[in-house]
Amino acid sequence: MTQTPTEPVVRVGSAGHRDRIANRPAIVTAVLAATSAVVSIYWGLGGRWLIDTVGGAIERLANRGGAAPVLVALGAAAAKVIAGLVALLLTLRPRSPEGRRAVLSLNRLIAWILTLYGFVQVIAGSLVLTGGIHASSTTDEHALRWHVFVWDLWFLVWGLANLRAAKRYRKATT
Repeated sequence: MTQTPTEPVVRVGSAGHRDRIANRPAIVTAVLAATSAVVSIYWGLGGRWLIDTVGGAIERLANRGGAAPVLVALGAAAAKVIAGLVALLLTLRPRSPEGRRAVLSLNRLIAWILTLYGFVQVIAGSLVLTGGIHASSTTDEHALRWHVFVWDLWFLVWGLANLRAAKRYRKATT
């Protein structure tokens, strides 16, 4: 089959899929997103395990019950699933230069938000735990430890994996 210069060149594999890009960081990113979404869904459906590790307004909202915590948790889960699916786009060859730019831009935006959020939270929490910043009398140190060593660190690692995946995609599609 001959193609005109205006048609995008898309190689098709035996299963009819576009060529895939070997991009393990994109898979890691999607797994981190999906796992985080599962935790949010669990809490949204009324799960109580580890809710005390979240602390603050989210824990109070969950303890109050009702529709609000369900909607918040399921909304967070939906955002995480979307972020994971967007990361998986980094494993597919783009159909056009515009598609490539859109996939890269969206992934970079998500990656930087996750990375900066995770970084700031881990540093701030670490400073509070080590006495570098004075903690208020209402600080939940149990929840803060979980944020520094698990929840916020998770966002940081997720964001860094997404940045690495975007870099690999950029190189593979140039």
